[in-house]
Amino acid sequence: MTRRKLTKVDAMKAVYGGCILGGGGGGWIHDGLAKTEQAFAIGAPELITVDELQDTDYVACVSLVGAPSAKAAYTDRQQLISTVERMQQEFDRPIQALMTNENGAATTINGWLQAAATGLPFLDAPCNGRAHPTGSMGSLNLSEVEGYQSIQAFAGGKGSMEVEGVVTSTLDISSNIVRSVSVEAGGMVAVCRNPVSVEYVKEHAAVGGITQAIELGDVFFSVPEGPERIEAVASHLHGRVIHSGTISSFELKAIKGFDVGFVQVDSLELTFWNEYMTAEMNGERKGTFPDLIMTFDAETGMPLVSAELKEGLAIAVISVPKEYLKLSSTMSNKKLLQAIEPIVNKSII
Repeated sequence: MTRRKLTKVDAMKAVYGGCILGGGGGGWIHDGLAKTEQAFAIGAPELITVDELQDTDYVACVSLVGAPSAKAAYTDRQQLISTVERMQQEFDRPIQALMTNENGAATTINGWLQAAATGLPFLDAPCNGRAHPTGSMGSLNLSEVEGYQSIQAFAGGKGSMEVEGVVTSTLDISSNIVRSVSVEAGGMVAVCRNPVSVEYVKEHAAVGGITQAIELGDVFFSVPEGPERIEAVASHLHGRVIHSGTISSFELKAIKGFDVGFVQVDSLELTFWNEYMTAEMNGERKGTFPDLIMTFDAETGMPLVSAELKEGLAIAVISVPKEYLKLSSTMSNKKLLQAIEPIVNKSII
């Protein structure tokens, strides 16, 4: 696919396909749809492939940082745009395109508004082709680049909780500061961060991940509402429906800007850290992050993120082996994956 103007239909497919690829995280569908309206009120963003840029060109990543369940979370259009403008001022090379940090209902199209507003194209290469909990997982393995200095511009919150600024430090420190700021801002900040060369993107990003989300959304909408949608999605992704049933137990705790908890459906147990981390049936592992584990309303076939679940809800769960996803190089970084284990008390590696 070459450079093309994106449409509202593309955005709708990207939101729903992105939600499924979010694997329980990646934001809410209503947020993604609201962002769609905001983006196309400004103009139609352009989608380009990595092949249309020079290897020496620089692209910057846009993301939202925070806990999806936070009730006071707020970011507006101007805050999203201001982070890109601040990055353009701070970074010593021209930014030639924007990329998103992951696939998700709100994150696959995160950057479309900023692209439309600034005239920068949007790159068909998210940092990761699924959603993930930590900033480092969406940072293209820059955590392994010795001496790398991360630049992160952020803005969010409203009223007395409004914040904006820029931080430059190691990747871990910068990410931790932005995560802390998101909590102070009411739960969410918009971020533009970590400009990298296209050559680096080709090696570490999920090239083609935006197209994968749009195509998945197309499959989702091609089937009438109902459980057949879930089967169609699972089949398209080379995964399978592992269980359908009613949630008997659900726990969610907001911990340091993350949603952490578990879901029990009959003999199936899911753990999540924003995204689903493990699926076990009678103690037998059926999926382990970065495999895609995702929940759906069993009757309508609508995808449900982890923070939407509650006891008594009838859900279906799919599992897709990681080999069929477009993933970042971070998803094979054992150090980053090991961080999950103490959070959900399950083995991941």
